[in-house]
Amino acid sequence: MVNLIEENIAQIRSRIAEAARKSGRRAEDIKLMGVSKFHPIEMMLEASSKVDLLGENRIQEASDKRNLWPEELNTPWHLIGHLQRNKARKALEIFSVIETVDSLDLARMLDRILAETDVISYSVFLEVNMSKEATKDGVDPLDAPYLAERIAEYCPRIAIDGLMTIGPHVDDEASVRNSFSGLRELRDKIRAAIGKDVPELSMGMSGDYEIAIEEGSTIVRVGTGIFGNRA
Repeated sequence: MVNLIEENIAQIRSRIAEAARKSGRRAEDIKLMGVSKFHPIEMMLEASSKVDLLGENRIQEASDKRNLWPEELNTPWHLIGHLQRNKARKALEIFSVIETVDSLDLARMLDRILAETDVISYSVFLEVNMSKEATKDGVDPLDAPYLAERIAEYCPRIAIDGLMTIGPHVDDEASVRNSFSGLRELRDKIRAAIGKDVPELSMGMSGDYEIAIEEGSTIVRVGTGIFGNRA
């Protein structure tokens, strides 16, 4: 299993480099996130030194793994699953970045909790439902600039450092590409709305990360491609 994870990551790195080359980008500007949902911590530990980031979807699973995590391993953890407000405090304890902020209420709760600490700036991404699918979380792209403005105004400890989306689950490459290019264009509007850079675009998963890279992704989130199918 160890060799398989190493081989999978090496293959993904190679494909990231090729997608970057095709789009005139540098492979080192694209971070690889290993998403270990439902996989044992042993597999996560094996991957941790070979990926740039670790992603978890569920607070309880992440908390259980974090309690067993060696202190000397410092790969950043990102929350990429929906965050309920009653779990906001725990999420701030576990994760370096929360990629799934999609409402002012959630941002204000995070900001209130941070006010009790010494943290003066905490990094979040806005999750945007670019495909407008009813089954997905995320702010509507038309509402995202306004949400970003309100967070910037009312949540001084919250730093909007990126946008995140999940591509549509369709076979039509054009639809997937439009979703990713749309997020990139929306990032430009949000930059103007809040008057600061928004450097990260978290988009692209195991089945579509090469398209995402061609459209400007800076973080690709890969689970099955690294760890295999979930049990």
